[in-house]
Amino acid sequence: MSRRPARARRVASAAAALTVVTLLVTPGEVREAPANGDDARAQRGFAMPTYTRDGYRSPQAALGLRQMVAVGARWVQLTPTWYQDRAAGSRIGPSALTPTDDGVQSMITEAHGLGLKVFLKPLLDLLPDGTSYRGTIRPADRAAWFLAYRAFIGHYAELAARHRVDQFGVGTELAGTSGDRDGWLRVIASVRERYDGPLVYAANHDEYRAVAFWDAVDLIGIDAYWPLSSRPTTDVRALRRAWEPIVEELAAFATRQRRRILFTEAGYPSQHGSTTAPWSWTTSSSPDQDEQAAAYGALLASVHGRSWWAGVFWWVWDVPPADDDPLGYTPRGKAAERVLRQWWT
Repeated sequence: MSRRPARARRVASAAAALTVVTLLVTPGEVREAPANGDDARAQRGFAMPTYTRDGYRSPQAALGLRQMVAVGARWVQLTPTWYQDRAAGSRIGPSALTPTDDGVQSMITEAHGLGLKVFLKPLLDLLPDGTSYRGTIRPADRAAWFLAYRAFIGHYAELAARHRVDQFGVGTELAGTSGDRDGWLRVIASVRERYDGPLVYAANHDEYRAVAFWDAVDLIGIDAYWPLSSRPTTDVRALRRAWEPIVEELAAFATRQRRRILFTEAGYPSQHGSTTAPWSWTTSSSPDQDEQAAAYGALLASVHGRSWWAGVFWWVWDVPPADDDPLGYTPRGKAAERVLRQWWT
């Protein structure tokens, strides 16, 4: 199936101001979202990426944290990204798109000051060319790749320990390597030597069954971009029916693995047809806040009260820019924000 492009190519702009909007779904569907309706233990958060060196030190980044608190978030996910040059390679390092450590540390401090918990989830991407996806990484020299990866992830594990980060991601969507149990057990052991908090691996929704080391982490992470419909729809009840077999499968998987499942990412662009391919930035050139909002409501209603569910980080609440983002993933200033407020505040 189609893959989401590399993160550095997936950044979209968003409206900075919080706007009150009208939610265009039926009254019955609105009433399905009680205030503070999700599990009290569930992580409620947003991913906040940046792709400039000083992005996390900007006043706009601090503003974004305050905005997400107002929507009812309890967590923020920070995603500093390093890069490798080719899918078969093993050279990993920062680039001009990588935020500085000072900036990451500043955001951790700012978030904690606002009462937000921090999920530090360092990402590895291929150098951006518009089509590359980290799931295609398949190093020719696995020993060299894992050595380089341990240096990368260990750098951020030490940062996480110094600044008392609340949760740490050991990897994301690395399907070309996540079946290598021995390699990943060494990665996880090296992280635990540096950081003593909860660990998560974030698998893509079509990868999680093949991950070979769920017993070594504390939560199963899934980037939850399942297609829910074969055609554009704002029918929340139909979308909930689409979730039913997924929820049933996840419940059984969590039981087998003896781990709760965290949606380390979930999201829908505000585009006509976004429920057909949630991973795509380019499903349509037609804005559709209602379809995005319906998808948000359906996901939250479908997992509400499930004992296996550990929460969700919505993609995305990016560093607020100055212009609008009518087609992007952010719910900020859109009907989906209203859905979140109904559930979270």
